[in-house]
Amino acid sequence: MSVFSIDGGTFRLDGAEFRVLSGALHYFRVRPEQWRHRLRMLRAMGLNTVETYVPWNLHEPRQGDFRRMTELGDFLDAAAQEGLLAIVRPGPYICAEWDNGGLPAWLTGRIRTGDPEYLAHVDRYFDRLIPRIAERQVTRGGNVIMVQVENEYGSYGTDQVYLRHLADGLRARGVEVPLCTSDGPADWYLTGGTLPGVLATVNFGSDPERAFETLRAHRPGEPLFCMEFWCGWFDHWGHQHMARDAGDAADTLDRLLATGASVNLYMAHGGSNFGASSGANLAGDLADGAYRPTVTSYDYDAPIDERGAPTEKFWKFREVLSRYAGEPPEVPPLPGLLPAATLRPSGSVRLRDALDAIAGPEAHSPCPPAFEDLGLEHGLVLYRVSVPGPREPYRLTLPELRDRAHVFVDGEPAGVFERDVEPPEVLVAGPATVEVLVESMGRPNYGPRLGERKGLGAGVLHRLQYLHGVSARAIPLDDVSKVPFTGGRAAAPQAFFSFELEVAEPADAYLALPGWGKGYVWVNGFCLGRYWDRGPQRTLYLPWPLLRAGANEIVVLELDRVGPALEVRTSPELG
Repeated sequence: MSVFSIDGGTFRLDGAEFRVLSGALHYFRVRPEQWRHRLRMLRAMGLNTVETYVPWNLHEPRQGDFRRMTELGDFLDAAAQEGLLAIVRPGPYICAEWDNGGLPAWLTGRIRTGDPEYLAHVDRYFDRLIPRIAERQVTRGGNVIMVQVENEYGSYGTDQVYLRHLADGLRARGVEVPLCTSDGPADWYLTGGTLPGVLATVNFGSDPERAFETLRAHRPGEPLFCMEFWCGWFDHWGHQHMARDAGDAADTLDRLLATGASVNLYMAHGGSNFGASSGANLAGDLADGAYRPTVTSYDYDAPIDERGAPTEKFWKFREVLSRYAGEPPEVPPLPGLLPAATLRPSGSVRLRDALDAIAGPEAHSPCPPAFEDLGLEHGLVLYRVSVPGPREPYRLTLPELRDRAHVFVDGEPAGVFERDVEPPEVLVAGPATVEVLVESMGRPNYGPRLGERKGLGAGVLHRLQYLHGVSARAIPLDDVSKVPFTGGRAAAPQAFFSFELEVAEPADAYLALPGWGKGYVWVNGFCLGRYWDRGPQRTLYLPWPLLRAGANEIVVLELDRVGPALEVRTSPELG
């Protein structure tokens, strides 16, 4: 057994002075078969610790339905076997550009406060989760050296009762190692998000000297720790690809370490937002502006790219870290890549014709039920309302749309609506049947709009009149095995397409859909995520563990525009 402790302004491991050189690597953004390689890459960069968040909504997607609960422990065990210590950030809120900041969509009560209803949900979840962390502490022969209380709470609130409840709950459930908080390096962050007796750390991407000066002013005598050194950034659909100069990032890291501080690189390796797990942000300093959904790739311009390869930033960071931690291990090899190929659809079916196989039962209510009312975390909902008549053509609007919708009038396409985008003019005379196919594009993961509900809000307006009497069918996108493909080819969007990929042995690849519009891709039943022709991301990373020798089925759901073929490529295109 070992002991990790705080001695004044110093970290100590088994009595010796210790500097934490950590890198963020989220187990849920990397296939388990690839964990060991990515962990070895952290060691090869010169790090001694790995940090991970824990997304509550991954592990309890529906209330009381706990899933994949062994994964965190398996990841921590793998890290220990690769010689890495670990920092765990269990939330319950994590941000992380992850849908709803990791909070489940079904959650009730005033989130991120001492509200009894909310805390009851948190406590039930922590009863399941925290003992799995506690049993892997260094004090019990494991590798966990630190556990975080909440995440960047100073960016959200000031409820000290809530933070104390979480900290006491971690201790009561067996956490013995130091606890910490992490916040921005400004007075309002650090006075709202910290706790007496709990180590305060700061998050930033530049100017380490000023950030640590602010931290020292608020928490004198504590070790300096940057819990998130933002060495890259994430991307939003329809906006430019974010990249940071490798030399600039390395210089900032060097200056950070020269202060004597410890660091956690965010991200060391980003991975992928598989499925519909991407979150969203709202523009502006107050995080209440235009809606910006996050792309599928979480490459993050990190030193270890989405496929696990070293980048220029990796080599520059390795050089800097070697000056503080000695010569690192050799860089492990990467698996191979599939050869380039072009695949044509082998079958298809219109979404409408697949509803009885994949959609839920039709629900009826006066107003449109939200996704959450239908038990749907993400996917699509097909709403149907009637326009009374006879009446003249009036404009149809969706004032509270969350987030994107295809509108059909008497079965014919009438327009595509998006939140925070000028809507098309759709004029509808009565009587008529209006159908609205709504897609969720990710809940805000940061700021005051956490807990946002998806769907049509108050409803569909015809001029100034709500159209009542709504039917709705939830279309989950987590299982496409029941899609009834036929041999023909659908010519219109809102259709599933099937492709067959033959491989001699599994290897990494990148999938591209030039000429297609917007949709989702599954490989052997696993959802890789969203694609969208507005970029910046143009390829989806296909990890080798999702493939098998021989025939592999790729399914595409296209919503906007059908393209000619699917391409297997040997390099990414992230913008």
